[in-house]
Amino acid sequence: MQVPANPPKLSAPIDLERVRQLFSRPERVQAADFLRREISSRMFDRLELIKIAPLRVLDAGCGTGADLPLLQKMYPAAHILGLDAAEAMLRAAQGPGAKSSSLNQLLSKLLPSKSGVDLLCGDFAELPLGPNALDLVWSNLALHWHPQPDRVFAEWRRVLRVNSLLMFSCFGPDTLREVRNAFAEADLSPHALPFVDMHDFGDQLVEAGFSTPVLDMETITVTYETPQALLADVRALGGNPLTTLRRSMMGKQAWQRMLDTLERGRRSDGKLGLSFEVIYGHAFRPAPKVTSKGEAIIRFDPPRKPR
Repeated sequence: MQVPANPPKLSAPIDLERVRQLFSRPERVQAADFLRREISSRMFDRLELIKIAPLRVLDAGCGTGADLPLLQKMYPAAHILGLDAAEAMLRAAQGPGAKSSSLNQLLSKLLPSKSGVDLLCGDFAELPLGPNALDLVWSNLALHWHPQPDRVFAEWRRVLRVNSLLMFSCFGPDTLREVRNAFAEADLSPHALPFVDMHDFGDQLVEAGFSTPVLDMETITVTYETPQALLADVRALGGNPLTTLRRSMMGKQAWQRMLDTLERGRRSDGKLGLSFEVIYGHAFRPAPKVTSKGEAIIRFDPPRKPR
């Protein structure tokens, strides 16, 4: 068997078609939207510290579009694009501020700059946009659903203009650790994504050609009264898109062992805690250092003449 020269880097064996299926019913994931909104708010706090005036903004993995009006409010002169792989999410996102447009109209290289919101269905690792098309790529809790984040970063860099900004959030390795540990007592099948470490994301951003990436993380703990309520929110966050997903039902005894393990983790206040390691990152696309022919670009500033 011939091995490819550059085999793809997989963060996890994620089935992208299953991801689309898991998010094909917006009402199924609505219960966990409180967490998405909280993290979005913290992202906007960070964005306010960066002085930019984008003309075209992409929300990659926009879901039902909650961030679209907020981006439009922050940048009223900008054209906002909302992209998601699940058509049902985009249908839910359509409202007074969003209008449907044909793919050809939306993606035309001759499309003039305009304010307003447009929606697009597609994979954010294969954007049907030309190079240098965007001034800001924004992505809230979407990156961890793709098996090749390095490929996603390279694509986002391609569509950003020079000196334009990427800002994203996603889950890190300690996310859902209580659920992962509980299911480990029940069987050997993976029941949660093996989320990528923050430092690996930093390396991937540099490899993709971004400059001075800034990443930080925090842990958010959500508490519950019962294991059932906790697991309901885990499902509402998306579910299990792994190709290694267990296809058969878990037996009653194994399920009870999992519940018992969760129960043993009750905090001193009697609540069950569920941890989320949230990674925040931003980086700029720098000016190229070589031409398209590989020739080095050297900046030369002539000395100023004395007055």
